[in-house]
Amino acid sequence: MPTVDAPVPVVAPASAVLTLRRQAAVLSRRANQDVLADGLAPLVERLPGSSCLSVSVDGVPVLSAGAESVIPASNQKILIASAALEILGEGHTFTTTVVGPDPVDGVVDGDLALVGGGDPVLSSNWYPESSLDRFPVFNSTSLDSLADAVVARGVRVITGSVVGDGTRYDDEWYAADWAEGIAGVEAGPVDALLVNDARVLGDDYRGSDPSRAAAREFQRLLLERGITVVGEARSGVAGGGSTLASISSMTLPAVLQEMLVNSDNNTAEMLLKEIGFVASGSGSRAAGALAVSGHVAALGGSATIVDGSGLAVGNRLSCEVLIAALDRDRDVFEISLPVAARTGALADAFVGSSVEGRLVAKTGTLGNPPYDRDPPAVKALAGVVTALSGEQLTFALVLNAPTINDQREYRPLWDLLASVLGAHPTGPGVSLLGPE
Repeated sequence: MPTVDAPVPVVAPASAVLTLRRQAAVLSRRANQDVLADGLAPLVERLPGSSCLSVSVDGVPVLSAGAESVIPASNQKILIASAALEILGEGHTFTTTVVGPDPVDGVVDGDLALVGGGDPVLSSNWYPESSLDRFPVFNSTSLDSLADAVVARGVRVITGSVVGDGTRYDDEWYAADWAEGIAGVEAGPVDALLVNDARVLGDDYRGSDPSRAAAREFQRLLLERGITVVGEARSGVAGGGSTLASISSMTLPAVLQEMLVNSDNNTAEMLLKEIGFVASGSGSRAAGALAVSGHVAALGGSATIVDGSGLAVGNRLSCEVLIAALDRDRDVFEISLPVAARTGALADAFVGSSVEGRLVAKTGTLGNPPYDRDPPAVKALAGVVTALSGEQLTFALVLNAPTINDQREYRPLWDLLASVLGAHPTGPGVSLLGPE
């Protein structure tokens, strides 16, 4: 006699999968996102033809408009930061070492090498306190502490020279793609050994060779501490010997914060080479660009990576790629980007507005004269606004137009964006859509 399967009992869930109240919350979010997109429509209509705008709410795309490929200027640093977090890791540090013969009765018989590990914030104690840069370096690594460590090893005399070794990276100190007037002014020289952005205390100009400048500054600190150095500081390759002292930077997020708040071009260029070194063993701009391009592809987009700082006009990306990078590492970017009306390039922006203290973003600017010929000027703003509801609004507005870097042109667009994002949510709340 054939068997009959017993019926499977149906057990009702303890609570409804989607209650009326939960459904109301979902409907409210969707309605408010629609209202947000509608509110941004006037900005979309005013976008210059080669510009773009994208917005997401808690990682959900809400709006994407404009060109698919734009010049990002310093918004390029967002991609560099995201790629660094993925490829180097949040725990990554940069270590600078002192290598030479073991001291005998306080004497180092030969050269003492200062070996660069790619630390972009390696600084003498005087440098952050100086007025040489509008945005002084912070979260820095103390070269003075490294000199103190050499003293602690009992070194009193160096019979050779202090040698600066930057061979972790190639010898391209300036990107060949930069326009005239950028190299040595806006960025560079950079190498795996860079101290004080190639400045030596008492000199009016940056050193032309970053490793030699670092060796000169380190020798100055050793002399200041009573150590005799017979030879003249120079750049070169470390010889044999032991590691006599070393110092490591803060972890990567602190270095990224310095880069993003200060829009530090040297930090960005060095990070690009470090990405290349870790990804493929080659500390070059090309190797770094290839690795960053792969990271962008993993984000679901594409980009043309020419440099790390965004100073090259050959860089190209989309607003969607910026959004993907910002959303992927939003927890880091939220504490690392300039704050509206508070810090960095945004210290004087959005003062008294609805987003004051709630908007964090990276700016980007390129003038690119003459204004009547390509490439166009650039004004970019990308970051996160914490909405009144607690939602995270991620946005990217990259403007490319002949004179868009004139604040009479870009500020009305920035202000319109800020007013809409700052007011969110303005649509129906849960109380209107939920059960009575």
